[in-house]
Amino acid sequence: MEDIHIQASKNVFIQPQVDFCLADGTCLIKGESFLEETAKFYTPLVAWVRNYPKYGSKIDFTFSLTYFNTSTSKWILLLLAELKKLENNGLEVNATWYYHEDDLDMRDDIADYMADTGLNINLVPFK
Repeated sequence: MEDIHIQASKNVFIQPQVDFCLADGTCLIKGESFLEETAKFYTPLVAWVRNYPKYGSKIDFTFSLTYFNTSTSKWILLLLAELKKLENNGLEVNATWYYHEDDLDMRDDIADYMADTGLNINLVPFK
């Protein structure tokens, strides 16, 4: 398994920055996610998270998404559910989500993710 590094881009569709580091278990998804082929983009990320316990005992997952579309939302939920499974199996999981302090919809979405998965997410507002 290797690190995953994807540059953010804003062409016709918008993809977020992704940095998953195997050596220290840090994962970041940042920016905006408005993709045409959402499954193609997120499937390798979910697979990486599922396989991570073979390489480490702690994962620090950070979201800093300012916008995502409905199809991305489903994949975020899947990623968070996978993180909760890892936690249930004894892996130390730290999840953090940075969001704009005025974005009440985003805060509500994050609260829904926590309720749906049972995963605690540290909410960090920014200006």
